[in-house]
Amino acid sequence: METTRKIDVRKLAVTAVMGAVAAVLMFISFSVPLMPSFIKLDLSELPALIASFALGPVSGVAVCFIKNLVNLPFTTTSCVGELCNFLLGAAFVLPAGLLYKKLNGRKGALIGSLVGAAAMAVLSLPINYYITYPFYAVFMPMEAILNLYQLINPAVENLFQALLWFNVPFTFIKGLLSVAITFLIYKKISPILKGNK
Repeated sequence: METTRKIDVRKLAVTAVMGAVAAVLMFISFSVPLMPSFIKLDLSELPALIASFALGPVSGVAVCFIKNLVNLPFTTTSCVGELCNFLLGAAFVLPAGLLYKKLNGRKGALIGSLVGAAAMAVLSLPINYYITYPFYAVFMPMEAILNLYQLINPAVENLFQALLWFNVPFTFIKGLLSVAITFLIYKKISPILKGNK
């Protein structure tokens, strides 16, 4: 009983630390080429993915929740951006963690990560279409938003096309970056996170 309690306390503490790291990474964002300037890249899902592998999918989702909770006082989107970020992060790390738990090993981690990245990319379409961009349109006309996409690709005619051609692949690549970094560092840091070292 004591051992279980000790492990749970450790898991909570490590999850909280990973959430804090993710919150910091969420602040460090930058524009990328071939994307409208208001779309920023950050690697805040990286600690959540690592936590999902090392401590389980619930910890991974908790890290996504913590980072967005920490960012709430600084929101510029009335919490809408944080809600969408949480939903997409959870869509990434939950399947990744569940599949890794079931299959275990490097192969399970790879399959889980790719499924998670794909799920995040696919879900970014309805989440952005029905939640994020309708909120943005309150402050900026939809025509102006579409113009920013059309400057890069004049063939874009509507929001659905813009999200399908730009946001979905961008979100998938963002997920793959976290996957690549996780595979580079996970073996070295997982014993520390799990308390084996």
